[in-house]
Amino acid sequence: MGPQANTEPTATEHKAATLLVSFELSRKNWVLTIQHPHSGKLSRVAVPPCDTGKVLEVMTRHRQQAEQRTGGPVGIGSIYEAGLDGFWLHRWLTVQGIESQVVDPASILGPQRRRNPKSDRIDGEKLVRSLTLWRAGDRQVCRMVVAPSAEHEDSRRLSRERGELVSERNRLSNRIGGLLANQGIAGFKPMQKGAEAVLETLCTGDGRPLMPNLKASIARMLQRLALLRDQIRAVEAERDRLLQTPEADATDDPAAADDDIAMARRLLRLRGIGTEFATVVPAECLYKRFDNRRQIGAFAGLAPTPWSSGGIEREQGISKAGNRRLRKTMVELAWSWTRHQPGSALTHWFNAKVAGQGKRVRRIAIVALARKLLVALWRYVQHGVVPEGAVLKG
Repeated sequence: MGPQANTEPTATEHKAATLLVSFELSRKNWVLTIQHPHSGKLSRVAVPPCDTGKVLEVMTRHRQQAEQRTGGPVGIGSIYEAGLDGFWLHRWLTVQGIESQVVDPASILGPQRRRNPKSDRIDGEKLVRSLTLWRAGDRQVCRMVVAPSAEHEDSRRLSRERGELVSERNRLSNRIGGLLANQGIAGFKPMQKGAEAVLETLCTGDGRPLMPNLKASIARMLQRLALLRDQIRAVEAERDRLLQTPEADATDDPAAADDDIAMARRLLRLRGIGTEFATVVPAECLYKRFDNRRQIGAFAGLAPTPWSSGGIEREQGISKAGNRRLRKTMVELAWSWTRHQPGSALTHWFNAKVAGQGKRVRRIAIVALARKLLVALWRYVQHGVVPEGAVLKG
């Protein structure tokens, strides 16, 4: 039998039959930059923000014009930058049968000057060019974001909301401490039970009672702290309810870890990993499919970034280009791992690196441990490989 004919459309054919549309999104209006097949000319149309009916009308009209010119069917390929508008537009475009790409704006190639001109016209043209090259097979021109499903996006709301509430609680507590320190008062614990009663007894460093407006302001802050405590408890109760492990899920079979909850339950079996860690890591990272450990490190922003030019070489530290919340969580988890898994190979590696070193080396080494630990947890969840020397909970 002779060689089979290649039925895949070539890059030229793919481009020739596709109308390319970029979206420049803002609160004032949306600017659609449109390129017709066989044409380098760009058209721009402004529509009201979030007006999907108008967007569909504009794209349909331009597709009909393109089909009249080409004499055949024309598809539509679209692109917009990931950001505040999220992924609902991507999902809507996909339902309409339109190919949609969401691009990481920081990955788009551009001039390296200190100051670059920026406008809706320039941004629209840049997005269309990037989409053209990306569809032609150039994967280095930009990096497309894998849009999560609406269900997965909602599943990580609990852990993210808890993080926001805890940050707000800590900020408010620190604010109260700062106001009292300004009056020469130390040792007040705003998150302790009975803080409102203690507030009534406080005196300034020079022996005066707190001024009435300051006391009332702090009292209102304590009320907000009480509300935040209640909300944090409610979120944690819902999270714990979802993580209650039925007997059927208490298994070492990696095939059982097919969603965030199942993966969290598996992670909870490792000593040193609590409920919050077990919830955040799958929701922010392990739900994705990775081919190797380098992809995981890059996704978390924990990959090293060497700098070399001529005879000059130096290490710039980690890239910090990935998921900030995941990166912060993994560094915290790495410290927890060294305390609760002292016999593991990862802890031995860390101790050997920092033996006899100062705090700076420890801070650098813990980031490297966080990267190694994330890879080890990925292998554990996906393939059932327990990290070497790690102890499971009894």
